[in-house]
Amino acid sequence: MLKQGKSHGMTRRGFVRTIAMATGCALAPGGLLLAHSRAVHSQTGRSQEDEDFLDDLVRQGCLFFWEQASATTGQVLDRARRDLAPGARDPRRMASIAATGFGLTALCIADHRGYLPHAQVLERVRTTLSWHLNHFPEEHGFFYHFTDLETGKRWSRSELSSIDTSILLCGILTARGYFEDEQIKQLAMQIYERVDWPWMLNGGQTFLMAWKPESGFLNARWDHYCELMMIYLLAIGSPSHAVPPAFANNFTRPVIRYAGLEFISGNDPLFTHQYSQAWFDFRYKTDAYADYFANSIKATIAHKAFCLSYPNWYNEDYWGITASDSIGGYVAWGGPPAQGPIDGTVVPAAAAGSLAFLPKECLSVLRAMRTNWGKHAWGRYGFVDAFHPAANWYDTDVLGINQGISVLMAENLRSGLVWEWFMRNEDCVRAMKLAGFRSVKA
Repeated sequence: MLKQGKSHGMTRRGFVRTIAMATGCALAPGGLLLAHSRAVHSQTGRSQEDEDFLDDLVRQGCLFFWEQASATTGQVLDRARRDLAPGARDPRRMASIAATGFGLTALCIADHRGYLPHAQVLERVRTTLSWHLNHFPEEHGFFYHFTDLETGKRWSRSELSSIDTSILLCGILTARGYFEDEQIKQLAMQIYERVDWPWMLNGGQTFLMAWKPESGFLNARWDHYCELMMIYLLAIGSPSHAVPPAFANNFTRPVIRYAGLEFISGNDPLFTHQYSQAWFDFRYKTDAYADYFANSIKATIAHKAFCLSYPNWYNEDYWGITASDSIGGYVAWGGPPAQGPIDGTVVPAAAAGSLAFLPKECLSVLRAMRTNWGKHAWGRYGFVDAFHPAANWYDTDVLGINQGISVLMAENLRSGLVWEWFMRNEDCVRAMKLAGFRSVKA
C-alpha cells in the first residue's frame, strides 16, 4: 500500500512573444535559451501548493507501477483502468518493456520518498532484474516491445524494439545507480552487457527501429533527432558491444522554425524532446550541434504557443498534446507543425513531461486541469491519459509510458535525483564525453 503524502484572438507569433515575456526568454532565432535553462535550476519559485501537487502527481503515479506489475516477473502493464479498487490489477495481460523501464525508475523514487516499504521495493527490483536476465525472451540482448505480463511471451506479432529496449535499460541502470545492493548492480550490468548494439545497425550507419523473426529487420531507422539520443549513447557507452562515437553524428538534426523560434526537431510529438532527457542529464552541456536541454525548452514553448493558436480549444489553463489515447483510439499528435487529427483533446503528460523544462507554465496548467476537471480526469494513479471536456470524454485508462514520463520529470524538477542516480553509471558519463559533450558555464 502506498503511503500517503501531502494533499493536494491573437496571432501565433503573438502567442510566442507573450510566452517569452512571461518566462524571460530571448527569442533570437539563432540562439538557444541558455539563460532560461540556467534560471530553471537556480531557483524554484514554487509555492507549498505546487509542492503538494507534485507530491500527489509523483506518489500516485508510482502507485501505478507498483500495483499494475507482476510480482513474479516485474513486468508492468502497458495500460490499466483509472478506477480500479485499491490493490486490484487490471485483468489485461499486455505488458510493455518501456513501461517496465519507467516503472523501475519509479520504484527508486518511491523508495527514496518513503512511499513504499523498502524491503518490498528491494525484493521487487531484484526479482525484475533476475527474471529479465534469466527468463525473458531476447534476441541479441534486445526485447520484444509487448509481452505477456506473467510469461514474457511475445504478444501477438510484436516487434523486437531498439527504443523500447533502451527505455528498459535506462530504468535498469537507474536502479543500478540508486540501490546499494550488489545483486542489483551485477544483474543490471549483465543485462546491459548482453545487448549487441552493432547487430541492430545491420551494417548501416544509423540504428534500425525493429526486427521480427518472420521478416527480419524492418526498414525504418533512427535517422533524425528525436527520442533516439538514449539509443546512441547507450551503444557508445557499452562496455561489451560498443559502437564508435562517430555514430552520434550520423542522424540528421532538422530545424523547425515557428513564429520566431528555431529549434532542432523532427515533425514529431512533444514526447520526443522528453524521453532521453528523463535519464541522461543534458543540463549545462553541449555537443557540436546543440544544448539539447535548452532545445527542449524551446520545443515546449513552441508547443504551448501552437496549442494557444487554437483559442476555440486551448487556453492558459488547458493545453498540451502528445501521443496518447483519443476518442478514436491511440494517436500520435501534436505540433508544431500540426500532426494528427487535433480536436481539442488535452494530454496531461505533454505538460508533465516538460516540467523540468518549463516549470512555471507546466505546473500552472496541470494544477488548473486538476482543479477544473479533476472529478473526471484524476483518479487513483493521477491524471487519466487524455480528456476532452467539451465532448464529455474522459479516458478510462492510464498509460504506463505517459505516467512514467510524468513521474520522472516531476521528480527531476523537484530534486534532479533521477538524473543523479542514472548518471552514477560511469558508462553513461563516458558515453556523453565520447560523443563530444562538454560542459558549459552555469
